[in-house]
Amino acid sequence: MTIIKTKVLDLYILEPKVFGDHRGWFMESWSQRVLDEAGLHYKFVQDNHSCSAKKGVLRGLHFQRGGDAQAKVIRCVRGSVLDVALDLRKGSPTYKMWEAVELSEGNKRQLIIPRGFAHGFLTLSDDVEVLYKADNYYVPSSEGSVCWNDPEIGIDWGISDPVLSDKDRAAPSFQDCNADFAYEAKT
Repeated sequence: MTIIKTKVLDLYILEPKVFGDHRGWFMESWSQRVLDEAGLHYKFVQDNHSCSAKKGVLRGLHFQRGGDAQAKVIRCVRGSVLDVALDLRKGSPTYKMWEAVELSEGNKRQLIIPRGFAHGFLTLSDDVEVLYKADNYYVPSSEGSVCWNDPEIGIDWGISDPVLSDKDRAAPSFQDCNADFAYEAKT
């Protein structure tokens, strides 16, 4: 597995080694040892699986506040998505910066997102399935969100009228999202 740094601090793309032959393919989708050796220490406690029927579905940008914050590993196992992570950590050198990565069943890439980020994705095809690991349990009372098209952030989703849930349509601006994350430099 190759670990690729992005322009946003502490946000990484995981690119597996895929071994294929006439029968199909095999890959190691997660290796705690590889991540530990890279200094990325996570213990995941919950797996989630979502399905979106149509191209143009946008889910996000979501996060959990305080002690319920979640780190995530995102993987698209069917179809393709534009996966976006937004740094909400006040004091971070990349505060308010975002990264967009195409994740697909074809490229088999994953995005590892630390705590202190908002996350969302846009489906780029019909019949999309996304799997993600979380290092903390979902707590409804701690959830927060940021409006997908907030001009202060300026995420280029490549779409002007996505399919949104009522909750995502009502998401607050970045300025009003009440994110409570602070950047802690690694020593």
